[in-house]
Amino acid sequence: MVLKSVLKEVAEAQKENLLKLSTGLKRHKLDKMPELSSHALVISGIRRCGKSTLLHQLLKQRYQNGFYLNFEDPRLYELELNDFTRLDEVIAEVESAALLFDEIQVVEGWERYIRQKLDEGFKIIVTGSNASLLSSELGTKLTGRHITKELFPFCWKEFCEIKSTEPSEELLMNYMEIGGFPEYVKSENEDILHQLFEDILVRDIAVRYGVRDVKTLQRLALYLISNVGNLVTGNKMRSLFGIGATSTVMEYFSYLEQTWLLHFIPKFSYSVRKQSVNPRKVYAIDTGLVNVNSKSFSGDYGRILENLVYLHLRRKHKEIYYFSEKGECDFVAVENEEATEIIQVCYELTPDNLDRELNGLFEALVFFEKEEGYIITQNQSDRFERNGKVVKVLPCHHYFLEG
Repeated sequence: MVLKSVLKEVAEAQKENLLKLSTGLKRHKLDKMPELSSHALVISGIRRCGKSTLLHQLLKQRYQNGFYLNFEDPRLYELELNDFTRLDEVIAEVESAALLFDEIQVVEGWERYIRQKLDEGFKIIVTGSNASLLSSELGTKLTGRHITKELFPFCWKEFCEIKSTEPSEELLMNYMEIGGFPEYVKSENEDILHQLFEDILVRDIAVRYGVRDVKTLQRLALYLISNVGNLVTGNKMRSLFGIGATSTVMEYFSYLEQTWLLHFIPKFSYSVRKQSVNPRKVYAIDTGLVNVNSKSFSGDYGRILENLVYLHLRRKHKEIYYFSEKGECDFVAVENEEATEIIQVCYELTPDNLDRELNGLFEALVFFEKEEGYIITQNQSDRFERNGKVVKVLPCHHYFLEG
């Protein structure tokens, strides 16, 4: 239980401190955040990617008179569902029409309070950094009353802005190495990404889902983050790590994906069953997280570049596949059941790999009846045409800017 006077004191102090602070780099997502009245806006994403900063930016840009409260304040540790009645009294006194709640998921039953405030006509923006704010859970807790927007670590354009440097090949190599987590970009203190990796595995997965064999979960996650761009299956992981059942491995995969740490993309097929049984390709949420937590990537720029291209596509599309028939193609982005982008990634095209890279991409273009595809490279440009289909070769730093 928390006194009304304490709630008022905390809210006033937090907002005063926020308004004094610099909001840092303006996130590109800021202007794309919708204005909602009947639905709560939920900003979701991996820990430490900048959700709280984005909330501060919304407060300063759109909701100067909004009511802000960070529920992770130590003075609110004893807050219970019944205390929301006292919180209502505090909100009524400031006469605010917009409520911005950071980390509200730490209070059991928070979703009932959010539904109540929506019914009362408040605009509500919510952020949170642990697995209880996943869209799969929100689907049941706030059915039909929320819109979720994902936030990722810095994209290439934001990285260039934070570094106050014009885009260049040299800067891109730096981006490939350190990734986009805001705190790490500023300090390059590797402990930040070591601790982040551990917090997600232990706090967001093991504790929340009751995983008893934490050591095996950690070993599996380390193996997967060390093998981005490769094919993985539940059966192989079960055998490799001595896990009792393939279904347990698939549960671990689901937890890792729901916390945004890792992503698994299926082989394209019109059959959902075939999609589920074929191997999946694994990618990480950030290349800095890969490099810091896996030393196997020294000099392996090909898979790091492939991971970056995946993240670039994932920021725009939720439905991404790899294509594999006679040849292979790295990425097919699908919107409304139609392929919209077909992408091959090759760090350096050479006479030895040119046919292989082109054949897989041209085969995918024919399969999906598309006229144009791309090969993304480190610094090469070119153009190829075959039977009316066109493949453009682009340097990655140009592709990321154009996208």
